[in-house]
Amino acid sequence: MGTRSGRIALVTGASGGIGKAIAECFARDGHDLVISARNTDALAAIAADWAKKYGVRVTPIGADLAQPGGAQRLCDDIAAAGIAIDFLVNNAGYGLFGEFKDLRLEDELAMMTLNMTSLTVLTKRFLPDVLARRGRIMNVASTAAFQPGPYMAVYYATKAYVLSFSEALASELAGTGVTVTAFCPGPTQSGFQDKAAMQDSGLMKGKRLPTAERVGAEGHAAMMAGRRVFIPGLVNKAMAASVRMSPRKVVTAVVKAMSAPRPH
Repeated sequence: MGTRSGRIALVTGASGGIGKAIAECFARDGHDLVISARNTDALAAIAADWAKKYGVRVTPIGADLAQPGGAQRLCDDIAAAGIAIDFLVNNAGYGLFGEFKDLRLEDELAMMTLNMTSLTVLTKRFLPDVLARRGRIMNVASTAAFQPGPYMAVYYATKAYVLSFSEALASELAGTGVTVTAFCPGPTQSGFQDKAAMQDSGLMKGKRLPTAERVGAEGHAAMMAGRRVFIPGLVNKAMAASVRMSPRKVVTAVVKAMSAPRPH
């Protein structure tokens, strides 16, 4: 059991995967937490476990950030609890796999709300706290942020927004003591693939993927070090770098070939 730091981190999408791994890093370091996700039962179990294991206060708050107004309701709930945020981790997000013409519009609009709008609302609402307390912000983007993504056209575009927004905000906040990190993991062992229904994608099928615990720990370390853009893994770094030097039409064709559904 560690010593509580008196500082508080908010992590969205913290009921599993990378979000849970990042949140546990904060708990291990003695930071109190607000953890949010749709799965309130999972959040409650995590909160009880970490309070006992790490001696920190963990406040679970259920929220559906894919719904219009969901982010503002989360902000209101945190304000009503009298909690000020030092560290903000906008991790909640999901993808959808398939051709744009075949995917349901309402599902893609909900994904855009979660991946972009709610992230922006939470950053806007909590930035005064973070500035006053000289904290840090991390927005979870993806290696998808660096190029267009056939078969996940809207998802890739949302992550390009997250990367661009985060880098711009980091520049605006330079000199304030507050850092903004765009965390860009590649494919990872998590619930993401099931949610995206992309088990047959060439990006996933038959691949050995890093664990969410390892990726989350690397992201947390990058955030606390104040890194502006962090891509875990040498292959992911190389692929992101190669995109900058290749014609966009070629890059898009390569992503399409890599992502295409594989037969059973």
